[in-house]
Order: sequence, then C-alpha cells, then structure tokens
Amino acid sequence: MKLAELNPQQRAAVKAVDTPVLVIAGAGSGKTRVITHKIAYLIDQGLAARHIAALTFTNKAAREMKQRVGQLIDGNRAKGLTVSTFHSLGLDILRREHKALGFKPGLSILDGHDRLNLLKEIAAHHEQHFHPDDLPGHAQKISGWKNDLILPEQAGDDPAALLYRDYQRCLKAYNAVDFDDLILLPVLLFQNRPEVLEKWQARLRYLLVDEYQDTNRTQYRLLCLLTGKLGRFTVVGDDDQSIYAWRGAQPENLVQLHRDFPRLKIIKLEQNYRSTGRILKAANRLIANNPHVFEKKLWSQYGFGDPIRVLAHEDEFAEARQTAADLLHHKFRNGGRFSDYAILYRSNHQARLFERALREQRIPYFLSGGQSFFNHAEVKDVVAYLRLLVNPDDDIAFLRVANTPKREIGPATLEKLGSYAQKRHVSLFAACYEMGLTQILGDKTIDRLQHFCDFLGDVADRAKRGDTLAVIEEMLETIGYRDHLRDAAANPKQFERRWENVRDLLDWLARLLEEAEDGDDPLNAAITKLMLLDILDRTRDEEAGDRVALMTLHAAKGLEFPHVYLVGMEEGLLPHQTSIDLDDIEEERRLCYVGITRAQKTLTLSYCRKRRRYGEMVDCNPSRFLEELPQEDLEWVGKSALPEAEKKARGQAALQQLKTILQEAG
Repeated sequence: MKLAELNPQQRAAVKAVDTPVLVIAGAGSGKTRVITHKIAYLIDQGLAARHIAALTFTNKAAREMKQRVGQLIDGNRAKGLTVSTFHSLGLDILRREHKALGFKPGLSILDGHDRLNLLKEIAAHHEQHFHPDDLPGHAQKISGWKNDLILPEQAGDDPAALLYRDYQRCLKAYNAVDFDDLILLPVLLFQNRPEVLEKWQARLRYLLVDEYQDTNRTQYRLLCLLTGKLGRFTVVGDDDQSIYAWRGAQPENLVQLHRDFPRLKIIKLEQNYRSTGRILKAANRLIANNPHVFEKKLWSQYGFGDPIRVLAHEDEFAEARQTAADLLHHKFRNGGRFSDYAILYRSNHQARLFERALREQRIPYFLSGGQSFFNHAEVKDVVAYLRLLVNPDDDIAFLRVANTPKREIGPATLEKLGSYAQKRHVSLFAACYEMGLTQILGDKTIDRLQHFCDFLGDVADRAKRGDTLAVIEEMLETIGYRDHLRDAAANPKQFERRWENVRDLLDWLARLLEEAEDGDDPLNAAITKLMLLDILDRTRDEEAGDRVALMTLHAAKGLEFPHVYLVGMEEGLLPHQTSIDLDDIEEERRLCYVGITRAQKTLTLSYCRKRRRYGEMVDCNPSRFLEELPQEDLEWVGKSALPEAEKKARGQAALQQLKTILQEAG
C-alpha cells in the first residue's frame, strides 16, 4: 500500500490507530480514500480483516468501498472483512443472536409500506379510535422514538404510544422486525447481555464509519457499545453536509463524541479534489453563515475557474425551457457528454417541467428517485411468497398473496380470519388450523385456506431440501403467476415488462443463494438480504449512460458532475417555506452547500420571478442564499436581454441538435 499518494492530513488520519479518531472531511476531500487506505493499513499492521468493520449508509457506498479495498489488498488478506451498511450489520447480529432476543429463525423485515399496513390493522381493532389520515404521522413518530432509543413504556401519553406498544407486540408475535429495529434491538441486547456484547467486541475490534454526521442516537449508541472504553474507531463526517435531520440524523453526535471519548484525535481534510477555486469560495462563503463547532475552509489546486452564472426567468415554464436550451448550447460550444450535466432541485415536484423541456429538445436524461424496482406490484407479490416460505407467521405477506392469483379467498374471508387471529394472539397462518375458526367461516372456505397453507408448507420444505431456485420457479408455475400477469396487463408490452421484473428478481435471488454462508439456511439468508436491499436500494442499480442527471439535492449527495444547474433558488423553495416559518434554515443552507459542491467546473444558479402555486401565479423573491454568495464571483445573466451573438450561438446549437436527430432517424 502506498501512503505516499495521500496528502499529509489523509496520511495522519490513516496512521492514527492508538486513539479514537474523528476526521472532519469537507466535500470532495477524499474521505473514502482515507477509510479504504486505513483498512489496508490496519491489516498491514497485523489486525486480521475479520476483526475490522467499515460501516456506511447505502448499499451502493458499501459496494464501492469494498471494491476500492480490493484494489489495495489481495483477496486472501481481505477475507472476513465486514464492509456494509449499519442496518446490514444489525441484521447479521439479529440473525446470529435471535434466540437471545426471543425470536425464531427466519425473521421477516417490514418496510415502510408493511409497517403502515400493520398499524392500520392494529388501529382497526383498537379500543381507541384512530383516524386513518393520522396513521402515517403516528408511524413516523414510532420510527423517531426507535431512532432516539425510546421504548414504548417511555413514549408517554401520546396516542401514537398506544399503537407503539401494540405494534411491538404484534411484531414479536409475527417473528418480524422493522427497519429501525435492526439497530435498536442489537443495542438493547448489548445493554442487557454483557456476555453477548463481549463476544461481538472480540469479533469486531476496529470500526470505521463513513458519513458519521448522518448517524442517529441509536446508531451512535451501537458504535459506543461495540468499540468500548478504548474507542477503537475512526469516524469520517462533515457537519456542513448534515441534511437528514428529518429522518433522525443528529449532527450533534460530532460534539458528543468528544465528550464521551476525551482522547479523541480530530483531523481536518480541507483540500478539495473536485471543484475549481471559485466554486469552493462560494461554498465557503455560504456555509460560514451557519454556526460551527469545527471550522474548516475548502481549497483546491484546480485554478479559480469560470464565474458562477445566475439566470433569472419569468416563470417555472421559462426556467425549464431556457435551462434545457442553455445546457444544449453549452454542450455544443464545449463538447463533452450529456452525462457531464446535472440539474438539481429542492423538491421532486420540480422535475416534471424539466423532463418535458428535455424531451422537447431531444436531450436524453436520467431521473433519479423514480419508482423503485421493489415497489412494482409483481416484485412485491413474489417477495411476499418468499417471505412466507421462511416465516409462515408473516401476516403482512400472507394478506398480500392469499388471493393472488385469485383462489376464492376474498377480503371478507381475510377480515374474519384477521379478527379471529387478533383475539387468539396467533398469526393468520396458524389461525387457519384452529378448530374455533369453524364458528365464523364455512367448511369450504376453511378448506381453501388450509389448502393454501399446506401448499406453502410443502414448497418451503422442498426448497430447503432440494434445488431452491428450481422449487420457487415451479411454485410460480403451479400458481399460474405468469398467466395472472398476462391477464392483468393492459397490453403485451406491459406484460413482458412485468414478467421481466420477476425474472430479474429470480436472478438476483440466485446470486444471493450462492453467497449464503456455510451453516446458514440459504433461502432464509437470501430473503432477509433481499428485504434489506428492498429497503436500502430504492432504485434498481443501472448505468445512467450518456444522459443528463435530474435529481433532488438530497439524492445528489456523494455525487459530482462537471457542470451543475441548481434551479429554483427562491424564498419558499430553497430555503423551503417550512424552514422559514420555523426560523430554522441552517439545514437548508447545508442543502444548498451540498448542491454547490457537486459542481466540478461550472455552476449555474437560477430562480423565477413568478411561480404557479395552488393554481395562481405569485411573485417570487430570489433566495437569500444568492445574497450570501460572493457577489464579485456572480454573473447575473438574466438581468438583461441576451446579446445578439449569444442568441445566434444558441440558435446554432439547437440547429446542430436537430441535424443530429435527423441523422439518427436516417
């Protein structure tokens, strides 16, 4: 491993192993390089890879990190290394320690949609009346309590606390956990069972955490428990890029770290390897308006660069059209690829007009944050069947597929079955075999339910003993799922697309089955991993190709583009009106900072003088963040009409694009 390729601050962070380390890593300062080199350094110093864990927040980041570690050390020396998300580590702990937590093998993981459905089911049978419209808010509160390490008995008199208690009881009865439990339950286990904690401390002797500013209280507690008093860890983060408070992130964990670990060594990475000096000057000036515990100033060796342009538009329709035209003109003049460009915005609803404008100009684009692969109905159906094969007590999965494809088990039957199961405190699957069910359902209906359950039991048994994937494919054929999709499709193309999604899912499952460790139930291991992919990867991995990126500022974090358009820079949009009303715009400023620091070479900011809201056009004010930027580095293009030469150049760009389209058509 070559430490010489690192700058002095990066090298110091890698070599500091005798104390806890906090690396304050500015945007584009090479934080992933520090983590991967430190993993290699620890192995070089004699620590076995199996005793090292590197944790991050997305599967994509974990895959990239694992790949980069593989370039630094050979495969044998990296054997046993843990590079995963926090939640994947939590799942691993739960699967290995399920007995200590009172669970059976084959845990089910509920996603947000499943959680809301379970809360609806609980609310329907609760003594207290709950309005359906309030349930999403109650679900969010329960998630927040779990992230804050607050148990049901500590949640007070809030109506959601009543649901929280029943919700946890149902999860245990169904042998299920939700996404937040993947961190909460290991923390509770380690706090209550010191001997289990000691075992895991011996197993994971050094922890590295990426994007540390995004940790919540429960994740911070997990870090403290696993690393013990010695604090054998390196965490890397940037308080200026903390933009996830709405989902429980606590940037104050950066400060708490110093209180809990007095020996903490703090190292700042301030050299930026991404952007020109002018872009960094603007970012530094903007974020200086936020209070700071750790002062830092990004700098670059890439030269000062072009002025930052500010475009003013009459309304959002003009903004979308003129942004597309400007992008096309810039590409025509400078060459390069469409994938060099990104259009970033505060809220998803802004994307629609830009999509239309790009389509009209025949500019290829990629919309990040579209429908998740796992949110397609056919994928959710098959996953529900798979969940039932490893955990027949999974009520949410049972309800989804009991009548999919249709087998004469309708909503009325399921409602009566559900009421009976609730009273008996058993799962829907188990209730199907109880004698008491004959008092509320007819013999034919009970026969159909038991036939369905028997079928699932037979498939599950054969899947464990034989060729798992072949048994699952046979199951889909037996239930006529392909014919079900064909009958439900609006046209043959839609059917082919849906069946292709099913095939993709089975291919994915095949890979996960191959990766199952010795001693594991392969199907159980594969499906729990699949569920975690469902929750963490909200879009299917795919190469964007040569296309313009359209995405929110939140989605853009961690990415970079040569040319960035940051649009909708108005009061009420960025900063968002909610933050203005609460007099709390620090996170909005950090969000703008993230947008600015995505740009490598050029940055264009835009705002509208008017925008349609609630059906009528209203006047807009430029964002206060524009005033906080260094005015000497801004070029306000939209304040006057375009020069004739500029108009002519744009006309040539549009004409060239038309010629290209005609050539492609020919």
